Amino acid sequence: MKDLLNFIVTSLVTKPDAVKIEENNQEGNVDLNLTVDPSDMGLIIGKNGQTIRAIRKLLTVRAIAENVRVNLQLAEPGGQNPEVSS
Repeated sequence: MKDLLNFIVTSLVTKPDAVKIEENNQEGNVDLNLTVDPSDMGLIIGKNGQTIRAIRKLLTVRAIAENVRVNLQLAEPGGQNPEVSS
């Protein structure tokens, strides 16, 4: 799951070296925490959140195939609380 997210995000951002993904697997749940460079936040969120929503849908398809639930959180610049969660 982490590899898929890494591939998608690094393909979109201008600073792929700044992409950090933390994966936490628990009984049938996969929690992913995504941190990108502050200048790339707009690219990941997209207009009206369309890009992050599409990324979540792709992860959901993969999660269904693996019989798990996935939760993607996009961390705010500065390491504060996640900005977007589902």
